[in-house]
Amino acid sequence: MKNQLLQGDALKLLPTLEAGSFDALITDPPYASGGVHANARQRKPSEKYQQSDRMHLHAEFVGDERDQRSHLRWMVLWLAECARLLKEGAPVCLFTDWRQLPLTTDALQAAGFTWRGVAVWDKTEGVRPQLGRFRSQAEYIVWGSKGAMPLARRAPILPGVIRAKVRKDDKLHMTGKPTELMRQVVRICEEGGRILDPFAGSGTTLVAAQLEGYSWIGCELTQHYADVTRERLAGL
Repeated sequence: MKNQLLQGDALKLLPTLEAGSFDALITDPPYASGGVHANARQRKPSEKYQQSDRMHLHAEFVGDERDQRSHLRWMVLWLAECARLLKEGAPVCLFTDWRQLPLTTDALQAAGFTWRGVAVWDKTEGVRPQLGRFRSQAEYIVWGSKGAMPLARRAPILPGVIRAKVRKDDKLHMTGKPTELMRQVVRICEEGGRILDPFAGSGTTLVAAQLEGYSWIGCELTQHYADVTRERLAGL
């Protein structure tokens, strides 16, 4: 199957794909996070993740307002379907933040994957500081595999901490990740492999995969971000 961006709900699209046809799952799903209390987390993304005084605002996206129980259930549903699609030994990388880190590790294992660790995205000191508090300087990559993961895989040693600054000219989604960050993360896939991203957003994982020589399939629900992704990929 050629590289393809599928538009629609991942839970409906994933069952249409061929079993055992992917070499890695690398994705940045909605976190259903933001705020300390449940009512704060259920606000729309633009109120949780964007500062009101910012000049450049990004389009809304759906699926980020679930409570803890429904978010865990949703995570397990699509991860279990991804388990069907991955080859034996394929790695899985799931982005999350500190609030949802425990839930994400639970979901990974509940879906049948082996949990192998947590890597760190160091967002650098550019994140908004607050007096008397630690900087919210990190997000996390919960990673594991479908079954055994042989050491002889055709993939390099990867850093446990990846330092990558968010740049305005590179951030095309409200919660978008830096392209340089994703270019390092996708290297966990075996050389020449095929990467699955069920939540493509503005397409950074797919762009990184193509730049690093991998094939890919992505899903994206929001029309705006699907259009952004297609435009980015067309420019490569």
